[in-house]
Amino acid sequence: MSTRLKRPAIWRPLGMTLVLIAFQAYLGYSAINGQFGTQSQKQMLADIEDLKAQSSVLQAEIDSYRHRSSLFDPERLDPDILTEQARSLLSMAHPDDIVVMVDSDGKPITGSSFQLTKREVNAKIEVGID
Repeated sequence: MSTRLKRPAIWRPLGMTLVLIAFQAYLGYSAINGQFGTQSQKQMLADIEDLKAQSSVLQAEIDSYRHRSSLFDPERLDPDILTEQARSLLSMAHPDDIVVMVDSDGKPITGSSFQLTKREVNAKIEVGID
């Protein structure tokens, strides 16, 4: 009886090698282009810088609101500023106040208003200056 030795099949080791090479290629691709890869890391760092800038802008806005709300503290409230703001919002003036009219650019209006009568000045104030 003759003994015949089987030659080992090449397909099994070759298949396992191809599977491992494909797995390594997947890992390499994920290391570069994946969710936490080097390309994504650059984008994340740029996003972090943008968020830090937004955070500083929002912190400045919060500080502004805190300062404005601290002005309502009764111990720090200045009656002169309060009456000035109230008169400004209501467009009213005290009879002893000196009113300086300004144009849309914030420059004082000079000229013919000194020559107008009191009635004409009041009419211009109510209607708006031309």
